[in-house]
Amino acid sequence: MSLSSERHNVQNPLIRYATEVGWVYIPPEEALRLRGGEAKPFLHPVLVEQLQRLNPEAVTNAAKAEEVVRRLLSLRPDIEGNYEAWEYLRGLKTVFVEAERRERNLRLLDPEHPERNRFHVTDEFSFQSGVHRIRADVVFLVNGIPVLIVETKAATRLEGIAEAFDQIRRYHQEAPELMAQAQLFALTQLVQFFYGATWSLSRKTLFNWRVGANHDSPLRINRNAPRSDFETLVKSFVAPRRVLRVLTDFILFARKDGELSKVILRPHQMRAVERVLGRARDPQKQRGLVWHTQGSGKTYTMLTIARRLLETPEFQNPTVLLIVDRNELEQQLFQNLEALGFGHVHLATSKRHLRHLLQRDTRGLIVSMIHKFDDMPANLCTRRNVFVLVDEAHRSTGGDLGNYLMGALPNATFIGFTGTPIDKTAHGKGTFKTFGGDDPQGYLDKYSIRESIEDGTTVPLHYQLAPNDLMADREAMEREFWAVAELEGVADVEEINRVLDRAVTLTNMLKNRDRVEKIAAFVANHFKTYVQPMGYKAFLVAADREACVLYKEALDRHLPPEWSAVVISSGHNDPPHLKRHHLSEEEERRLRQAFRKPGENPQIFIVTEKLLTGYDAPILYCMYLDKPMRDHVLLQAIARVNRPYESEDGQRKTTGLILDFVGIFEDLERALAFDSQDVSGVVQGIEVLKARFQELMEAARAQHLTLVAGKGGDEAIEAVLEHFRDKEAREGFYRFFRELEELYEILSPDPFLRPYLEDYQRLVEMYRLLRTAYEPHVPVDKSFLRKTAEIVQRHTRADAVHQPTATYEIGPAALLALLNEAKPETVKVFNLLKELHRLVEEQGRAAPYLLSIGERAEAIRRRFEERQMESQEALRELEELVKQLKQAHEERASSPLSPQAFAVEWWLRTHRVDPEGAIQVAQRMERAFSQFPHWMHNRKQEGDLRSELYGALSDIGVSEVVAWADAILNLLRRAAE
Repeated sequence: MSLSSERHNVQNPLIRYATEVGWVYIPPEEALRLRGGEAKPFLHPVLVEQLQRLNPEAVTNAAKAEEVVRRLLSLRPDIEGNYEAWEYLRGLKTVFVEAERRERNLRLLDPEHPERNRFHVTDEFSFQSGVHRIRADVVFLVNGIPVLIVETKAATRLEGIAEAFDQIRRYHQEAPELMAQAQLFALTQLVQFFYGATWSLSRKTLFNWRVGANHDSPLRINRNAPRSDFETLVKSFVAPRRVLRVLTDFILFARKDGELSKVILRPHQMRAVERVLGRARDPQKQRGLVWHTQGSGKTYTMLTIARRLLETPEFQNPTVLLIVDRNELEQQLFQNLEALGFGHVHLATSKRHLRHLLQRDTRGLIVSMIHKFDDMPANLCTRRNVFVLVDEAHRSTGGDLGNYLMGALPNATFIGFTGTPIDKTAHGKGTFKTFGGDDPQGYLDKYSIRESIEDGTTVPLHYQLAPNDLMADREAMEREFWAVAELEGVADVEEINRVLDRAVTLTNMLKNRDRVEKIAAFVANHFKTYVQPMGYKAFLVAADREACVLYKEALDRHLPPEWSAVVISSGHNDPPHLKRHHLSEEEERRLRQAFRKPGENPQIFIVTEKLLTGYDAPILYCMYLDKPMRDHVLLQAIARVNRPYESEDGQRKTTGLILDFVGIFEDLERALAFDSQDVSGVVQGIEVLKARFQELMEAARAQHLTLVAGKGGDEAIEAVLEHFRDKEAREGFYRFFRELEELYEILSPDPFLRPYLEDYQRLVEMYRLLRTAYEPHVPVDKSFLRKTAEIVQRHTRADAVHQPTATYEIGPAALLALLNEAKPETVKVFNLLKELHRLVEEQGRAAPYLLSIGERAEAIRRRFEERQMESQEALRELEELVKQLKQAHEERASSPLSPQAFAVEWWLRTHRVDPEGAIQVAQRMERAFSQFPHWMHNRKQEGDLRSELYGALSDIGVSEVVAWADAILNLLRRAAE
């Protein structure tokens, strides 16, 4: 069996593994019957039966169940409808019971008793939505509801995962009624398994599913694991109990700046949730530290834990306190907990209010800022089922505030969450000591910066020091910042601000008008030259609020004013020049929302405190840093630029950049002293990228450019095509070039690149040639990053593998002309293959017989690439194929048959059926196509048509009737898609 078979090597094993863990397979025909047609998403009788079974008091008969089904079918075909579908799955919707004259909760699932649910899996799931028809590879249904859609690709498919993701995106556009019901999707090509949430279609929300040695840890497998791990990946991901848990517990909807978004937890978040719940059940332990690096979704982890604690009967209607940092409550998701599926939330508005809530034994969720525990009496609430989740634990519980918190709730379980734990502070108590005492390693769960980069959860950071004449005064930095900051035990940005308030000389120097003007000019030029051409945005971090205003005025002299905006907190006694930049909540919300979007202003935010924590804008690439910071404050700030990002046109952010004007990064060990080992190798100087680019270019000169040395024109092209006929070598070159291109994107323009430009251009041409020749289905030029695309547009010469224009008329005559060109044989092979591919793509829908010719051309391509045939043999077979194409064109022009019937005739003739027999079958099928015009969408008509085709094939002596009929009908379906 060929490894290139998607169905046999990926799709069928996936279904087999699913059935082995509890799913029941139903063939596509049976699924379509249960659905009642392609326009219906549910296994109708299953859903009706389960609605009555799970809701005996509320859904008392089939008619009541049908009413619920109608409600589900009427959901909006968008993310709002998907949110409502999720509410149904979580049991948050109600149904009116006439006999009781009241509403009762409606259950579509029973996650606590998996055996009460029905689990089905099917494949080739066709869905008709208006003018569009899609066919999903594999669909998982719980109680008749499609909840998970899986797209499979062959293991040998180079761009398999990307193509599968594009298909999922297309399903949202062409079949939104189906996607409004589905909550999850997965993409796999055997060696990789990714998953994501429907209606969350950015590449950064696509997660790699991994399985670890620990049963509770869906996180770790070897990246180079053998293919046999596919069974483990599938079985762990689709285990029925786990699917129910994901649907009800690990999906969140949230409104951010007015927009509804959907989140599914990543493997490390799921693991942390389960471990915290385990700690909450342990009567011997009352502490735990969750150390998840900045940008890894800590807030959603906390909220999921809070919801699980509140909803789990075992915890007996507990009190859950969310303790948030004093700088984050306003801008974080805690202001909108109802949108995340929570009921009533108690927001402690003052110290007195918080004391009152605890004294009266309030149950449910209480949100408070840590400072409201100041002077709180001891033993205010002594129950054990009190759970305190402390955000930003490295600074929230320092000093007396932490003592008051823990003294007021002596029997509570305290779980600290941090991305940057403090080992030692000026107060002598660090995060590990406060929360990690119950665990030998000091934490309950850890997800490091390095792990997050490996997973693609965050991108690595690089820094660049500004020119010396723009740098802060080193003596003033040492005397007024470093020495004082070390004494302070800095834990948050307010403490940094207090240090700077005392550093009068340093602060005045940072705000010197001449210096501000020079830095603004530098920033403007750097942004226009490096950042904006990549489609990214930037932060300029200034020393204080006044410095922000000074930078805005200076930047406006170099850039259009609408390109930048100041976001600072407002003070009642601010002078007029600060008040001019005060923003209303609505104005700030609009700016924050616009900043996240490509092509919209502002493109630069000027900040000093606001937005340095909690603001997530993946398009943010560069931070111009002109404020002294260190340790946790520094790491939190620079983590704003470590979020992965991919634009709609495929632009990928692979790193974040910090441009340092104060010299913080001159001594990285000192700047990030609290966990320098964990950070080392993750935040690196830009020189590391230059060294890597140089290393790759030297390797390219030795390994790749020697292929064309001394050769020109067709001879050079033939050498490249021949050398890379081996698929593994070709894919290795693609990976090599992608890394090189990403480095070029970051570094360009730079005098450092000048000696490499000509050779880099040759490599661009080589990459373009190979992708054009070997992957004609991939739009090559669109795949280039922006700065390399400019090289392609300006310099790349037309190569011998044709790049036809839209007016180039393709047909048998043009193909025969290619056969007679004075080109090397290898070049001719690829020219013919490319043009045949284009012919099938452009005309195959109107002329289905071309698809069978295209399949034969692909078979020749595969054999040629795998060196099962040489150029001469490939040319002979292609020449024969072109002659058959010419004959088919001529006969089609005079044939009275419809396109479908002629496609049947030609398919049979290409499979060595004599012309008379082929015409006989085609004529019989012509009548059948007229009699059963809706056979593609109507199960009964398809059955009748198949009977006709079986009979016609039997009459001419075909032995493999079913296999040939399947192939012919699949060909016609492909043409109709």
